[in-house]
Amino acid sequence: MSQQPAILIVGGGSIGQRHLRNFLALGQESLAVVEPSAERAGEIRDQHHVSTFDSLTAALAAGAWQVAVICTPTAYHLEQAVQCARAGCDLFIEKPLADVDQGLEVLCDEVERQRRVVMIGSNWKFYPLFQTMKEWLDSGAIGRVLGARAEFGQYLPDWHPWEDYRQGYSANKRLGGGIMADCHEFDYLTWFLGDVARVVCLAKKVSALAIDVEDVAAVILEFKDGILGELHADYLQRFPRRSFDFIGETGTIHWDLLSKRAELLAVGKEPTRAVLPDGYDLNRMYIEEMKHFFTAVARRTETITPLAQGILVARLIAAARESARSGAAVNM
Repeated sequence: MSQQPAILIVGGGSIGQRHLRNFLALGQESLAVVEPSAERAGEIRDQHHVSTFDSLTAALAAGAWQVAVICTPTAYHLEQAVQCARAGCDLFIEKPLADVDQGLEVLCDEVERQRRVVMIGSNWKFYPLFQTMKEWLDSGAIGRVLGARAEFGQYLPDWHPWEDYRQGYSANKRLGGGIMADCHEFDYLTWFLGDVARVVCLAKKVSALAIDVEDVAAVILEFKDGILGELHADYLQRFPRRSFDFIGETGTIHWDLLSKRAELLAVGKEPTRAVLPDGYDLNRMYIEEMKHFFTAVARRTETITPLAQGILVARLIAAARESARSGAAVNM
């Protein structure tokens, strides 16, 4: 980063510390972390030699921060984002923006009034094979897209095996947890295919996991241009799976995480395969994500996942949950 904005990381958990390490690797010096846990805050100070605060209020009173990176449980995102925007911060907010679709206008109004740059976390948009698939889709490589399937599944206790999964936000409704809030795929499907018109969802807790949120969801998305998309997401699979398939009039695109490749099959053409570079580190996409955000901050331009997209996804997740509750399709 060519300039040195003062950065406040709000939340010192796994993703907050990832961003902290990446900022330090990029040469950022003006950093602090808000972390209410005294034990975790002490570990952050000892390991990374940065200042910590036990509350956002204390941090905002202590200095003038140009950027806030919000990495707390989803239930806290909206209130903290408004606080930071009012304090004059540009905002990077980990996904999803919020676990409700009410109150979003307050943040919108504050961001517009303060002319803040906002980005919602979307690291996979900087993953080389997602970028390749986006290029294929946008160029019409499989003709008009007719359908799509996405799957994301992993056993929740394996996500962060060094932590008690029962204490994490994913497991707790009051913190904004649940597989639909944890799932990036709502954002990426709309990035690939456009806006959604209608959603139908079945979601429930089926496992013996000690959680009070849905651990599996089956979602049908009808996009505005008529494409039908299917999304399966769960906290259940002991052998992780993540994949996308796009079905077009003249071909198919397939990607899955474990194979580390994307494949384009088109009628009358040889298969095209894109493979991850040897030794590719998944942390690279987080670094590229932050470089993109800070370029937008410096230039005062819109990010790849602006506030409007974050609101769209928050409302889409809320609509899916309403469909699961009511048993009916929900129009967007």
